[in-house]
Amino acid sequence: PALNLRMMAFDTARAVFRAAKAINAGAFIFEIARSEIGYTDQRPAEYASSILAAAIAEGYTGPVFIQGDHFQVSAKRYADNPDIELKTLHELIQESIAAGFYNIDIDTSTLVDISQPTVAEQQALNCALSASLSQYIRANQPEGLTISIGGEIGEVGGHNSTEEELRAYMDGYQVALQDLSPEAVGLSKISIQTGTSHGGVVLPDGSIAQVNVDFTTLLNLSRIARSSFRMGGAVQHGASTLPEDAFNKFVESTAIEVHLATNFQNMVYDRLPVNLKASMYAYLDKKSASERKPGMTDEQFYYKTRKNAIGPFKSQVWHLPGDLKSAITQDLENQFTRLFNSLGVANTRPYVDQTIRPNTVPPS
Repeated sequence: PALNLRMMAFDTARAVFRAAKAINAGAFIFEIARSEIGYTDQRPAEYASSILAAAIAEGYTGPVFIQGDHFQVSAKRYADNPDIELKTLHELIQESIAAGFYNIDIDTSTLVDISQPTVAEQQALNCALSASLSQYIRANQPEGLTISIGGEIGEVGGHNSTEEELRAYMDGYQVALQDLSPEAVGLSKISIQTGTSHGGVVLPDGSIAQVNVDFTTLLNLSRIARSSFRMGGAVQHGASTLPEDAFNKFVESTAIEVHLATNFQNMVYDRLPVNLKASMYAYLDKKSASERKPGMTDEQFYYKTRKNAIGPFKSQVWHLPGDLKSAITQDLENQFTRLFNSLGVANTRPYVDQTIRPNTVPPS
């Protein structure tokens, strides 16, 4: 499980560590995406501080994994000025490494060009930029530490990924990285598309549409990632709004990582005081009005845009009454416990201890 904590990061992380300690779990990740850093108003140093402070508060000892999720190249900004867009991403990578993000998911899949005649040509720019950003990470990682890097072959919400796409991307990536830095370590995992979308698809009544996940694709591409390219496997995005009985299928399909975000946000929003939520929605009516499409119901509009109110109202949510905050985090802890058990991370602490060797990184 890779957990994006958009709201109440410190308190929510405490719930994660309580759930993990109760089942002796060690294999779990805290992450935040480039887009989330913006709309939740959490820079990498703040996010890492919240997570590590939560570990201390709960008496958790051992490795804590913090990840940059979807460090993504914007196709529009890249088209306007590629140098500025890449410089911005370089600065974010530097800032994140300094904060203790030692897992970074590169996402240049936004630049896959399906108008090209062959899959290799479609993936060419994705390969080249993934390799370039990998080399940049390797040049800036702390001495004695190898940052885990992930790549992506298909934008979440698009068509399901194929074996041909995976092989074309990895072949092109490896050639490009070899040209840039022959000694550089490559990718540890690959993100694919299996039918999900970030946040789910909300229906006019506010409910979430049922999604059919292509577990066969997930299993097949995970196996190829391991057997042909020595990676850990494939990564599943956009999973948190799926039915809970689906999560054990990710284990059966040998996914290496499952990204979970929106449902935790939903659980907090559903429990906010009425007046606070009304203020947040009034803010959205004004600031996000351009995102209201013709025919969109209020339920669809607020569900789609309410992430945009997280940053501006961060202080108010942080200072919720203690009894309400305790009730919210207890519900979250119960959710984390169910997810951790479904995803098979109970009693994974011994494997983490066997694998991870502490590395002292002096502050920069």
